[in-house]
Amino acid sequence: MSSRPSPTLVGLLFGGASDEHAVSIRSAATVLAALQSGANRERYQVRCFYIDRQGRWWPPAVAQAVVERGTPAEAAGLPADPLPSGFRGFPEGALDVEVWFPVLHGPNGEDGTIQGLFTLMQVPFVGSGVLGSAVGMDKQAMKAAFAAAGLPQVPYLCVSAAELAGDGEGLLDRLEARLGYPCFVKPANMGSSVGISKATDRASLLAGLHTAAALDPRLVVEQGVTARELECAVLGTRSLQASVLGEIRFDADWYDYKTKYSEGLSHTVIPAEVPPALAGQARAMAVEACRAVGASGLSRVDFFLEEASGSLWLNEINTLPGFTPQSMYPMLWEASGVSREQLVHQLVQEARESLHGTPEGGGAA
Repeated sequence: MSSRPSPTLVGLLFGGASDEHAVSIRSAATVLAALQSGANRERYQVRCFYIDRQGRWWPPAVAQAVVERGTPAEAAGLPADPLPSGFRGFPEGALDVEVWFPVLHGPNGEDGTIQGLFTLMQVPFVGSGVLGSAVGMDKQAMKAAFAAAGLPQVPYLCVSAAELAGDGEGLLDRLEARLGYPCFVKPANMGSSVGISKATDRASLLAGLHTAAALDPRLVVEQGVTARELECAVLGTRSLQASVLGEIRFDADWYDYKTKYSEGLSHTVIPAEVPPALAGQARAMAVEACRAVGASGLSRVDFFLEEASGSLWLNEINTLPGFTPQSMYPMLWEASGVSREQLVHQLVQEARESLHGTPEGGGAA
């Protein structure tokens, strides 16, 4: 009688020194529940690790308290004499991890930094490697990769915060002439709509540029379009699979952070109510977007659909999408027949079997 194989030790890493810290904690709670449910209870042993807002790594006892309370470290009773800021070494139990599952959003977690650390350790991890993470995170680099691949995008301009020196009148003139109003100002390296603003005139454009520049010296300004917002989830490493499409509907002026993460301010339609041919076009484009930036493991690809013209534009890719109860990525896969339990299992297995090379192949779920 053969003995049952030992469970794989998964390191669930969350928090992070970014403005998306709170979202990461909520995502981690969902992933943890999925890793500890059904057949996964016997497949995996999960050890939680928490990165606080100062970039310090904390061991499982602290991490477990944070994820259970759903609140940042300051509310979880951290020791009175903390370590210096930043990564100073692994906490107890980290070097035993067999597969890392980072649930980090934004800078210092989604941008290739943590992926580089795991790569140096030669330990498998869920999600894209250094290249895919870095290119997918930086909107200027991402848009350049999409353009090189011939993927359609709304008109945009890349801006440096240094161009705001002085009165910035020349920059404002250029943006108005090329993009007009309304337009959207975005920091290049943020997610979850953090730091994004809608400009409807010269004063709000200048204010939006300064808000974004306070978060990142690299900015993107996009022409505003009246369009539906569609999303597609992609799963896999060497063979990429695309989920059904979903649509985000909301009553707010645009899909900002508050609307995205507050109960009742937005709702999803899954599958999206679009013609089959357009759905197929978007799913194929989602796979192409992943290939363009070198993304693998998991990604959510977002689109704009202008109903008046029927134009479908690629908006952006998110290489570590949210896993909160309101997050589209797990909901899209559930609608495609993949439960959260199955989804996290496949992600871990993909990580174990992958060398984080460039994705090959592609398809639809």
